[in-house]
Amino acid sequence: MNRREFVSSAAALAATSAYPVLSHGQVPERPQGFPASKLKNEQYIENTPIDGYHCASSSAYEAFRDMKFGVRIHWGIYSIWHRGAESWPYLPMSFTDRQTYMSLYKTWNPAGFDAEAWMDVFKDSGMKMFAFTTKHHEGFSMFDTKTRVKSRANWTASGGPRLESCDLAYSIMETPFRRDVVKELCDAAHKRDIKIDLYFSHPDWYDADFRPYVAHPFQIPSSPEWMTPFGLQFAKQRLGDHAVIVRDPTPAEVRRMMDRHRAQLLELLTNYGKIDMIGLDMWLGPRVWPELRKTLLMMRERQPNVMLRKRGIGNYGDYYTPERVVPGSEESSDKPWFTIYPLGTDFSYDPVAANYKGTEWIVHNLADTVAKGGGLQIGVGPSAHGEFHPEAIRQMKGAGKWLKVNGEAIYATRPRQGTLWSEGKTVRYTRSKDRRSVYAILTEWPGEQIVLKSVRPRDGSKVTLLGSNAELPWKLDPVRGTIINLPENLQQATNRPCDYAWTLKFETVEA
Repeated sequence: MNRREFVSSAAALAATSAYPVLSHGQVPERPQGFPASKLKNEQYIENTPIDGYHCASSSAYEAFRDMKFGVRIHWGIYSIWHRGAESWPYLPMSFTDRQTYMSLYKTWNPAGFDAEAWMDVFKDSGMKMFAFTTKHHEGFSMFDTKTRVKSRANWTASGGPRLESCDLAYSIMETPFRRDVVKELCDAAHKRDIKIDLYFSHPDWYDADFRPYVAHPFQIPSSPEWMTPFGLQFAKQRLGDHAVIVRDPTPAEVRRMMDRHRAQLLELLTNYGKIDMIGLDMWLGPRVWPELRKTLLMMRERQPNVMLRKRGIGNYGDYYTPERVVPGSEESSDKPWFTIYPLGTDFSYDPVAANYKGTEWIVHNLADTVAKGGGLQIGVGPSAHGEFHPEAIRQMKGAGKWLKVNGEAIYATRPRQGTLWSEGKTVRYTRSKDRRSVYAILTEWPGEQIVLKSVRPRDGSKVTLLGSNAELPWKLDPVRGTIINLPENLQQATNRPCDYAWTLKFETVEA
């Protein structure tokens, strides 16, 4: 199969699938509902896990639901050139640029990286967890892996790109830096009781054994047989005319691929202490699913309570991550979830201060997601030197300042039932787990009085403003609802306990 036949085959298969045929340059549309991943229900993954497999424990699920707020860090050799969103710009590069990119690790020396300083920023920002990219799609390992890559591309070979043998880890330990940043981050997080989510990409565009999965730049004559229609269409759209057709992998190469994939995941669950989450990304395919399933069983044996992101493993996973979209309402879900959303333009480093969305954006989206039963991970990437943008730090710490006042209404809360998560556009509700307290988070200051229809304080109870010692006068009107008066001194912004949003606490018992 040549490149033109690959593109044609992809289009033909896509035409018979449930997904629309897209023209070159487009990418599959992001669903606007929940969960925001078309990849969670691949047809080759059984809906009911096999006997002997178990998801994480109820206590792990409970701890996950309590976190509410965290950060997602994309950092890798793509941060050196920084041509856009993480490693995706690698795919449309010229062959010459790809060859140069593959050697960028030889210059990797982020002198500004300080795991302790990173974790101090996250702690000051009120974050309960962090997610870190141990390996993104382009295949560079940001940790001390003992696995070896045995086959890769030579993009500038005489006569055109071809497979070539190699023997290297393709990891941060082969750079001038030679420090295991994953270990340093995990050690710093453990000291501060910050939970750990290690992102790991199923596909690997450097290791040629992983062809043809998820837009691997090396496609094969049998690509239509190895991938689902959606996977083939995805590869076609991402690669366009940049696909290179090489021979099918041998059974030995497939085995080597799955052995390395498994070994790396087990390294992450062995060498860094307690890991709370593994953020799997993308998918592989039906031919290797039985081996991936064995890997999942081994991961559960290694750390039984690790929460696994559902991408590429269906109902073997534990949590969802809607991406760049907040569900429109409270969602009844069989699994807990975090919305992941970049604070800047992309999840990786953004050098433009004006692109960061602001502390108010963080606070309002945090209130919105928590009211709907989820949590919020904001995406912030450091520069190639290992430093976060000062504006990103300022905005994150601003959220931490807000949470010091209002954290009671966020952490370890649960959503109210049905449609009771909101009133209008400017009120978001949460409740305590014992159902004795309801919190109304006001994203606009209401003035001297606010009327709330869906909450009724217990007779004789107090209504308070978090961060203030003031008790707010209230009365129940049988027609209008609960009327709360806010004192005159609070009408001046400088007298309020915080900025961006304010929380009323009610003593109540809800069914």
